[in-house]
Amino acid sequence: MSSLRLHQILPSWLTLSQFSPAYKRLLLPISLLVLIANPTTRLVSVNTLSDAFWAVSSYVAFTLAVYHYLSGFFSQENKLVNLYQSSRNHQVLFAALLGALPGCGGAIIVTTQFVSGRVGFGAIVAVLTSTMGDAAFLLLASKPDIGFAVIGLGVMVGCISGWVVNEIHADDFLRPQAEQVIGRVSQCQTPTKGFEQRAINLQGVFWKWLLLPATVIALLGSFQIDINQLLGWPEMTIEWLGAALIITSTLLWSLTKEIKDYESTVAEDTKQVSSHPIQKAAQDTNFVTAWVIIAFMAFELVAFFGQVDLATTFAGWGPWMPLMGLIVGLLPGCGPQILVTSLYIAGAAPLSAQLANAISNDGDALFPAIALAPKAALVATIYSAIPAFIVGYGYYLLFEI
Repeated sequence: MSSLRLHQILPSWLTLSQFSPAYKRLLLPISLLVLIANPTTRLVSVNTLSDAFWAVSSYVAFTLAVYHYLSGFFSQENKLVNLYQSSRNHQVLFAALLGALPGCGGAIIVTTQFVSGRVGFGAIVAVLTSTMGDAAFLLLASKPDIGFAVIGLGVMVGCISGWVVNEIHADDFLRPQAEQVIGRVSQCQTPTKGFEQRAINLQGVFWKWLLLPATVIALLGSFQIDINQLLGWPEMTIEWLGAALIITSTLLWSLTKEIKDYESTVAEDTKQVSSHPIQKAAQDTNFVTAWVIIAFMAFELVAFFGQVDLATTFAGWGPWMPLMGLIVGLLPGCGPQILVTSLYIAGAAPLSAQLANAISNDGDALFPAIALAPKAALVATIYSAIPAFIVGYGYYLLFEI
């Protein structure tokens, strides 16, 4: 019997599609619960998850909240954004600065303006070179001094790359015709289900009440203050609390979107423009947190079971680490880039790999670029890999060899 005939006979709630594991993200919180339930992995899992929540997620949430509040304030005046269209060299500078903004919003703006003919090809190369995507939030929250330095370097490299491209190509290089763009704009956007919307709203409520106390506890922990002793709690209380909270956040994140393809796996969830800044910060924080957990848990479990010091092991791969960071950076989406930054924060990847990845990665901005101007996106990505190779290996030869 054909599948069409089966759907005609059976009611909609009794078809084979009901057994499709749409919310594959649930594998993450379920796996974490299994690791904590297992006595062998319980201690390392609780400590790792606690560190991920208090030392990473809390700072990322605070950084994102400040960012989204400021974004809402500055978005009311767009004169500065419109100014850079007057000169192709100014376009490159402003595009690099927009790309330097944490997240992918600035890069997406320049990408769409290139397609509409407002900026040239040099600008799109500059913005894709300077952007770090959501990995910037993680680096700024964990190592602010390195984060600002990497962002500043990205702006400088992005400007140089864009100006060089301006000397080689015309502004309309590989720009698609208007009729070619029609129909390319995201065909996979579907209305958010009521169940998913409730989970999204709960993310906002979760961080609304936790943002301030979590930030305070994270700051106290950064100053090496024993929270359990300070509050008179039994040993491991704050660790168990952090583990429980981070599992809760990943559970909420896992129910907000179905995994259908590569983009829905590695790209942040779409946020409504009208959403409250805390709501936007919550969605981004839980996305970043999920990928941080994957990196941290993989790092700790390999070291635990294999009795391997990954930092020492990767140190032996020195000449290959910048190339590995560069290659991962070529992958669209912020998820893989967050993995590289997490490994750098954990001490498993050198700064040369982080630099190569930061310059080569285009974050989520590459998805609309591929959808609207695929040829331009491909060439711009290849162009961004060249300075990434130079900077990554330049730093390696000067400071790490």
